[in-house]
Amino acid sequence: MRRSDLGEFEELVLLAVAVFTPEAYSVVIAEELEQQTGKVVTTGAVHAALQRLENKGLVSSQMGEATPERGGRRKRIFKVTVAGSRILHEVRNVRNNLWSRIAPRTLPKIKTT
Repeated sequence: MRRSDLGEFEELVLLAVAVFTPEAYSVVIAEELEQQTGKVVTTGAVHAALQRLENKGLVSSQMGEATPERGGRRKRIFKVTVAGSRILHEVRNVRNNLWSRIAPRTLPKIKTT
């Protein structure tokens, strides 16, 4: 798989799966991405991205145990596969390489909050 086959939202979802392993499921992923991006992230969008990532072999899933807070329903738990880890490392290397090559004072200053 090429890095270009991984969209930006899929990359964020894949990173969130890695962060929340071994309890990565759509609701906590959506909440984290909303917090990190400041944008509304629906569980439906996360479900769709997780399905695409699983179809690409970048995550795998299994059903977790039933929990009382979910009315006895089980949740699908995701984890990053070896292929997913490889892609994340490749993307990180490319981004770090490009960032390291930006000359000082090239980018306009921005206010950080």
